[in-house]
Amino acid sequence: MIKTRITEMFGVETPICMGGMTGVGYAPLVAAAADAGALAFLTAHMFTTAEALEQEIAKVRSLTDKPFGINLTILPSFNPIPYDEYRRVICETGIKIVETAGRNPVDHLPDFKANGVKVIHKCTSARHSVSAAKLGVDVISIDGFECAGHPGEDDVTLMVLLPATVDALAAIGDIPVIASGGMADGRSLMAALMLGAEGVNMGTRFLATQECQIHENVKKAIVANTERDTLLINRTLRNTARVARNAVAEEVVRIQQDTTKTIEDVRELVAGVRGRENVLAGGDVDGGIWTAGQSQGLIHDIPTCKELVRNIMKQAEDLARIRVPSLLA
Repeated sequence: MIKTRITEMFGVETPICMGGMTGVGYAPLVAAAADAGALAFLTAHMFTTAEALEQEIAKVRSLTDKPFGINLTILPSFNPIPYDEYRRVICETGIKIVETAGRNPVDHLPDFKANGVKVIHKCTSARHSVSAAKLGVDVISIDGFECAGHPGEDDVTLMVLLPATVDALAAIGDIPVIASGGMADGRSLMAALMLGAEGVNMGTRFLATQECQIHENVKKAIVANTERDTLLINRTLRNTARVARNAVAEEVVRIQQDTTKTIEDVRELVAGVRGRENVLAGGDVDGGIWTAGQSQGLIHDIPTCKELVRNIMKQAEDLARIRVPSLLA
């Protein structure tokens, strides 16, 4: 068994996290990942009201008695998001783990601290990690350039960013770090641990599981895709996002080669609702923008969450038991 500060802090069986995912992180997948021994996050902003989020929390609890958390991604949105109400529900329902991302969570920390909620904040740079730690977050999840979604604007891969972040945080305190971006198997986990992480965060890998409630065409596309089948959009807007390579993503990249173009020129193409309805639900993999990381190149099957976590841990433990000692012989 591999135990780290993450497994001890959150009472989970493995140092694997399934981070929040828009259009994906609903109760059935969260419960399945939690039952498998991972720390899984229900994605708050998918729910238009705090009451709907509360109902989904209850649904997760009806499916598993294992720990799970709530993701709050604090980003600009075309429609207002009721973050204060989400926070109220989190505290009132006794949730004890929150994953924040995007803007810093300073406005939410006092209530979370008062209610014993531990906060994992996702960052894309060592300097932002230090700032978040000084604000009082409990754990840093560091996103390398390989990640799906928003990798920041620095373009630093996890191989450098992870140990740089560990070093920067060590200078101000003892803050655990979770590695995110490109994580997909036991080799990823062991590499991250060797670089100073206490756990790993996987998103794209959990998309290609049996319990994930997205169209089978999307799961098959992830398996068929290679590490080269992503594109970066919205770079000229300084809101870079890594998405799966498809016809719509290629059109957005073409339009944004003209640096005078604004969000209005691509709004219809990049709208999240289009990707969720046409791709994730409808199965048209060219029907809209959908998020995927370079870890697609490491994904070759569609297991259950239990099989996935078991296989990752077995591969990691075999490496620790066999490969590492052999290097020291």
